[in-house]
Amino acid sequence: MSYQKILDLLGDSAETLLLHECKTISKDLLHTPSPDFIDKVFAQSNRNPQVLRNLSSIFNHGRLASTGYISILPIDQGIEHTAGASFAPNPMYFDPENIIRLAMEGGCNAVATTFGNLAMMSRKYAHKIPFIVKINHNELLTYPTKYDQIMFGSVEDAWNLGAAAVGATIYFGSEESSRQIVEVAEAFERAHDLGMACILWCYTRNNAFKKDGVNYEVSADITGQANHLGVTIQADIIKQKMPENNGGFTAINFSKSRPEMYTELASDHPIDMCRYQVANCYMGRAGLINSGGESKGSSDLAESVKTAVVNKRAGGTGLILGRRAFQRPFAEGVSFLQTMQDVYLAKEINLA
Repeated sequence: MSYQKILDLLGDSAETLLLHECKTISKDLLHTPSPDFIDKVFAQSNRNPQVLRNLSSIFNHGRLASTGYISILPIDQGIEHTAGASFAPNPMYFDPENIIRLAMEGGCNAVATTFGNLAMMSRKYAHKIPFIVKINHNELLTYPTKYDQIMFGSVEDAWNLGAAAVGATIYFGSEESSRQIVEVAEAFERAHDLGMACILWCYTRNNAFKKDGVNYEVSADITGQANHLGVTIQADIIKQKMPENNGGFTAINFSKSRPEMYTELASDHPIDMCRYQVANCYMGRAGLINSGGESKGSSDLAESVKTAVVNKRAGGTGLILGRRAFQRPFAEGVSFLQTMQDVYLAKEINLA
């Protein structure tokens, strides 16, 4: 895709997103994506050679290979949102082989999905594209509905089916978060022992985080701290929702904050808020990938390009797009994924 096509998709947002210069956290403080990112960052860490090898297999696969950026296809919605609701727009994805095919033909660095999906296709595809096993889920068959991430299998099982990495979700801020932190920290320690990389979905969830019509579950300060907790349990890559606002700590009047968080470390510009998220990932030593969110139809492509530009210019490592790719015809989903990757391949789009 040409740079002009990216400009066309950005529309009226092009100037504010492409010409913005961060006056908050300097780009000079960041550890930014690069072809030698693993050598510069993770080779200095406690990660063993098998983890480095599996991280390299992810960073060096697909259309973004050897750029330092990653594009992951995550399809765990069959559990998280029910299979019927998720796959009704495109029933072919009840078959896990089509999930893997979409990731491969879409040029992704890796595919992230459930134990069952990857186990069913392990011998055919584990050597063809890096597998990321999502080891915990929020199931929706309990009534009344509850929201809790529970383990669906063992780290050893993920290793046995050929996974390069495991992924997990913690609902930071929820009543169950303390148990989830302990469970996931233990799972990540075991995964690293076995040589697998670890990716954490750092979601915040608490009804009290919604006040006066504003959803502070996606505020820069709250999500940034969730990221910081995630890298503390040694996640190698952090998945986070794009920040939509700021000031959650002060609006809800909890936790701790300082005025400089909202004046010196961030502004109301989306790139500055995303950079605050990156800063909380050890200044980019753990890569930040932002999620695409739900599919809303015809606006998906333009909105996802904007998200990719914000993430890249903030110092992020890439995108993890699911519903917006698989809830449309296969060929269109492939093109959708590749359009997002083109943002990271565009040399005209650089760090703010």
